[in-house]
Amino acid sequence: MTDISRSGGRLYGVGLGPGDPNLMTLRAVQVIGEADVIAYHSARHGRSIARSIAAAHLRPDHIEEPLVYPVTTETTDHPGGYRGALEEFYEKAAARLAEHLDAGRTVAVLAEGDPMFYGSYMHMHKRLADRYATEVVPGVTSVSAAAARLGTPLVEGEEILTILPGTLPEEELTARLAATDTAVVMKLGRTFPAVRGAFEASGRLAEARYVERATMAGERTGDLADIDPASVPYFSVAVLPSRVDAVRPSGRAGSGEVVVVGTGPAGPLWLTPETRGALAAADALVGYTTYLDRVPVRPGQARHGSDNKVESERAEFALDLARRGHRVAVVSGGDPGVFAMATAVLEVAAQEEYADISVRVLPGVTAANAAAARAGAPLGHDYATISLSDRLKPWGVIAERLTAAASADLVLALYNPGSKSRTWQVAKARDLLLEHRSPDTPVVLARDVGGPTESVRTVRLADVDPAEVDMRTLLIVGSSQTRWVQRGGSGADRSIVWTPRRYPEA
Repeated sequence: MTDISRSGGRLYGVGLGPGDPNLMTLRAVQVIGEADVIAYHSARHGRSIARSIAAAHLRPDHIEEPLVYPVTTETTDHPGGYRGALEEFYEKAAARLAEHLDAGRTVAVLAEGDPMFYGSYMHMHKRLADRYATEVVPGVTSVSAAAARLGTPLVEGEEILTILPGTLPEEELTARLAATDTAVVMKLGRTFPAVRGAFEASGRLAEARYVERATMAGERTGDLADIDPASVPYFSVAVLPSRVDAVRPSGRAGSGEVVVVGTGPAGPLWLTPETRGALAAADALVGYTTYLDRVPVRPGQARHGSDNKVESERAEFALDLARRGHRVAVVSGGDPGVFAMATAVLEVAAQEEYADISVRVLPGVTAANAAAARAGAPLGHDYATISLSDRLKPWGVIAERLTAAASADLVLALYNPGSKSRTWQVAKARDLLLEHRSPDTPVVLARDVGGPTESVRTVRLADVDPAEVDMRTLLIVGSSQTRWVQRGGSGADRSIVWTPRRYPEA
């Protein structure tokens, strides 16, 4: 409530609930009964759903102010287009209500659902609430009504609910639906074909339900996949109910799949919408325990953690689960295809016994890209990515590749530079590179990017100290063209590193 000490009437935004008059709140009934002016929006045909909900509480002496929209679609000859026509309408409507308020009358603007939830009232509120005493009376939303009519929990525990307008582009809807646990898509009608397409593209169509005119006459519910697009009115919603206790895959042989996903270099901010969706949809997670710990625990979802040095065994375990009908997400750090689990899974999947198991690889943010972004743009030109770990390949091969890349004047992103058992590789790599690069070459030392102990700094190649480098550190070694400068104002200096996109002619 806004309490403004000035003359004039009081403005109310009155939520009426989803349609059934019995779902109006006591406060809504009280405000309508005491108001001098009842305002409501309608299309040009003059019929108002809001007025019909509140009809039993209107008095003969009520002053009624129908606020009739000039357009209901985006087609108009207004010089400002659809938005211009609506803005002009809202200004005129607010001016009409202001006349009543200035005369000392109490004005109740009726709103289906909740006044501040995709409601028309909010346009009056934004134009008038700073000038007049105002109260907003909340109402039951169509989202709550739809969940009640379906008789299915909408969101439970730690699940995330996403509310989406069906007017979004189909690709945006697809990404949002893939990334969330539960969702409600509003404003269907003519948007229904694109909305249905988004549910299908995100892999969520089988879960989706449909509710039309919840609590009103003509109410209809059903599975979204079965609804005829030509029959869908504006007052309908698509619902993804809670996944808690939902039926998981039945375990029929051959019906499962394996999706290899990357969690990025650190926490949830680095996940893609597609990866979030795959993690939520899986009934089993398999991965190195450190990476599994980045994924929220979901009821009914099995978690199989293991040590970091058993990639092949982990891949085989995941494929065996899929062969028994499970939807399995193999969790990797960074991007699963960059020194990570995708190769291990595909190597095992190439065996004849797993030929019928579906395997997908979803990209993720890799450590090199994350570190480069923190430092500036050191990977702005050609670069090579090399792992310094000699656990899976001999050091001689690593040295040859470092020499070749350095001779070609490529920027280098060096993964797995050191660990408790590998303490000499960084010094060897530094000395080898100094045979081809200036001692002043900038080197980015990026540790735990995105994590709680993140540290990103730049040093000269000659000053690289192996003692400062561990398994959680990534090195980016510049080329002859890479630039390193100090920027900043107000006494706060900041190093930035970038490699120009243009390379000088010989």
